[in-house]
Amino acid sequence: MRIDAHQHYWKTARGDYGWLTPEQGILYADYMPEQLHETLASYGFERTIVVQAAPTLEETEFMLSLYEKYDSIAGVVGWLDLDSPEFGEQYTRFRKHEGFVGFRPMLQDLHDQWILQTGVMKNMELVVRDEFPIDLQLRPRHLPYILEVLRVFPTLRAVIDHAAKPFISEKSLDPWKMQMTEIAAYPNVMCKLSGLVTEANQQTWGWEDLAPYVHHVVEVFGTDRIMFGSDWPVCLTTCSYREVYDALLKSLPPNLSQYDHDAIFGCNAKRFYKLHNT
Repeated sequence: MRIDAHQHYWKTARGDYGWLTPEQGILYADYMPEQLHETLASYGFERTIVVQAAPTLEETEFMLSLYEKYDSIAGVVGWLDLDSPEFGEQYTRFRKHEGFVGFRPMLQDLHDQWILQTGVMKNMELVVRDEFPIDLQLRPRHLPYILEVLRVFPTLRAVIDHAAKPFISEKSLDPWKMQMTEIAAYPNVMCKLSGLVTEANQQTWGWEDLAPYVHHVVEVFGTDRIMFGSDWPVCLTTCSYREVYDALLKSLPPNLSQYDHDAIFGCNAKRFYKLHNT
């Protein structure tokens, strides 16, 4: 089963995205499953993980309604208010839906130490207890604070989205490289090889720019703890789905086996998100 582990659907008329304005150019349009089905099929992807793009409970409900309608959606990574006293109630309610396989706070838009707040850390105890998946949308500046979280909750079942958006355009590896090595020491943490093209130089980028970052992720996480995600349609600001896919294939270490490729392009996502319908 081949799974694209990270992509989005949205409708501009819903109006709860905040960031989605006409200034976003190509992204300011409706992106729905019908627009992606043919592309997925052409690369052999049978299912996808749809990830939230708005910090509202309505966003989670919208994506779950798509899950109920489209067989191509293997699971939904929704949004919950991790800083709310009602988090427990929200979490319990959405967990009753089979399509709700994870959630994601939009950390990159919050202050660096947000996740260390007392209320947030208290709510995290529920997630850790249940080994429920959480996507971490980070930038490099957040990595020291995620390490603090992991020291408190070493069994947290988490995945680092977009490899924490390293500074590819600047060809800068440190301290991202060292911090990702530390994070990879926690066995329940995975990493998505997604969203990298948008961090490269938008005029001159090539797959060679991604390779040092991809190789490091593979080295420290291993092929059993990384996943491919297209980040469609966000990737369209830089290139096509085909170019994202081809760039990752070329930037992966050349000695990987078929087993490794199967893991990266589907099996790891199935295991991490506990998918029972694939």
